[in-house]
Amino acid sequence: MKVILKENVDGLGYLGDLLTVADGYARNFLIPRKKAVLANPRNLKTFEHLQRVASQNTKKELQGLDELGKTIAKVALTFEVQTGKDDKLFGSVTSKDVAERLAAEGIEIDRRKIQLPQPIKDLGTFSVPVKLHRDVVPEFTVTVVKKGGEEPVVEASPSDDESEDVPAE
Repeated sequence: MKVILKENVDGLGYLGDLLTVADGYARNFLIPRKKAVLANPRNLKTFEHLQRVASQNTKKELQGLDELGKTIAKVALTFEVQTGKDDKLFGSVTSKDVAERLAAEGIEIDRRKIQLPQPIKDLGTFSVPVKLHRDVVPEFTVTVVKKGGEEPVVEASPSDDESEDVPAE
């Protein structure tokens, strides 16, 4: 039996595919669950029309996403983080941190679209992809540096001040 898929079905096909499947599979599973429709001339014409409309909308959407992708590709973020011995980070830089910093730059991106395989836990420069669409995946750079060495000086100063204050009294 020939059917047109109305949604993606794992192991079978994708939305809009015209497939030949077993009669029982179509009658008992695909059609009752509204995952497919029978491929008759009327349904074929209707679906072709929907595909044309959807492709036009997708083209417009992709143009907007391409512009956003070009803007994102120009961005370079720098995170100053506290470090301990051997330049080990206290905490990490997560996709949430990156999304907040992008929002501060005026680029609103859902944090789930930022493709960090794992939080950044090292110093250095990293290339971070953002999956806006399956065809639009711009990358930008994130640089993680340690804070400007102020904290070790602050820690040393109170101990020096204490030792100076003790003999003075």
